[in-house]
Amino acid sequence: MASKSSPARPIDFPGFFADLVRCETRLYNALNDRLRERHGIATSQFEFLRSLREHPGSRVADLATEFAIGIGAASKGIDRLEKQAWVIRRTNPADRRSSLLDLTDDGLRLVEAAEATFTETLAELTSDALGGPSGPAAVQMLSELRSVLERDQIGLPTG
Repeated sequence: MASKSSPARPIDFPGFFADLVRCETRLYNALNDRLRERHGIATSQFEFLRSLREHPGSRVADLATEFAIGIGAASKGIDRLEKQAWVIRRTNPADRRSSLLDLTDDGLRLVEAAEATFTETLAELTSDALGGPSGPAAVQMLSELRSVLERDQIGLPTG
């Protein structure tokens, strides 16, 4: 006996966008509060430090592309991390007009400690929704959406 499947409901794109953005904002703010409380850093600083740990020798332009932000914003963020002695700039031997970025030992210790807080907090905040049977599919869908947007270079700042 063939089963009847219900017709797919049309996607409410404005609702999807509102949910996506509000979830991101609430998670970002909650993570920001916890990281500030425990490690004295903002979520954006943690993200830069984590990226530099994973990709030592990155340039400011690489961070700007990774986070889809302007080069000026990325440079200011790195300036703040450098001022705290968590990041150092070194001359780029391939292009003396740019610098390569690396974590200092203090920066590495900080990002490793903060990563535990970040991961625990994110798991705590999302476990009710992602812990069910549809959780892995939701995570996969967002990963695929991000891949398509990045592949097609959608949403990069201009100028």
